[in-house]
Amino acid sequence: MNEIGVGPHPEPWPDDDRLDPDLLAAGDRRNVADRYRYWTVEAIVADLDLRRHPFHVAIENWEHDLNIGTVVRNANAFLAAGVHIVGRRRWNRRGAMVTDRYQHVFHHPTIDDLVGWAAGEDLAIVGIDNLPGAVPLETVELPERCVMVFGQEGPGLSEGARRAASVVCSIAQFGSTRSINAGVASGIAMHAWIRRHAHTQPGPGEV
Repeated sequence: MNEIGVGPHPEPWPDDDRLDPDLLAAGDRRNVADRYRYWTVEAIVADLDLRRHPFHVAIENWEHDLNIGTVVRNANAFLAAGVHIVGRRRWNRRGAMVTDRYQHVFHHPTIDDLVGWAAGEDLAIVGIDNLPGAVPLETVELPERCVMVFGQEGPGLSEGARRAASVVCSIAQFGSTRSINAGVASGIAMHAWIRRHAHTQPGPGEV
């Protein structure tokens, strides 16, 4: 089976301060786009910061939700401005597949703290949950500047998050289960934002 990434860089090495000498010498087997081969983590983050989208995502973490890692990974894939963990500070990073190194992750002890921060940044709160009266995500006009909030696996959005949301969006489902997990829901919701607001541009490996 072919290895991911590239081996040691042929000498002489490029004169580029974005490059990591250890990766140049040993090879770069990280799960990063080709344009970022041999780059330091700091250089990759700095480059991503130049073009992050103006939406954030938040997930409530009252019972150590195992979906948080997937939410972070999706946020990296869709280039969210930030991920906000509400509730417990500690979360299981395994599902993030080290993408949290490239993503700005913030902690808020309470939903009120998140809401206060969002108000200061002029960001609308958008809840994502299949609740009675929720607006279908497939038809809603998502705000360009917003924080999409996802609830805990099982109970969904807390009462505080529901009250804070300017709108709650549901995701259409057609099978027998009542809900999908927050990791899957986050990917669907972020892509809905991308379809509406993201400018068409080459992918990281195409420039």
